[in-house]
Amino acid sequence: MELINIEDVKHFANVPVEIIIQDVEGGDQAPAVKKTVKKVQYCPDETHIRFYFDDFNFLAVPRASRVTKTEEQWSASDPESGLTYTVKKVQVF
Repeated sequence: MELINIEDVKHFANVPVEIIIQDVEGGDQAPAVKKTVKKVQYCPDETHIRFYFDDFNFLAVPRASRVTKTEEQWSASDPESGLTYTVKKVQVF
């Protein structure tokens, strides 16, 4: 499996998004959260991509995940944890 390229997700920086984390097994699911991604970068050992919401809080997605993407939505399914991370642009009115 090819590692996730950070260039594929940089267009979500400085954009309001909805973050959804789903469990493949259908267990308890956290509610979707609306945030603005401040920046996107690799973690120090480059095993994860971090979506920063401020200077300290971030969502880390394993780079060895299976990705599906469109211009408006990006999803990464981690086979090891069974989690799917979705970042979806939201309309601001």
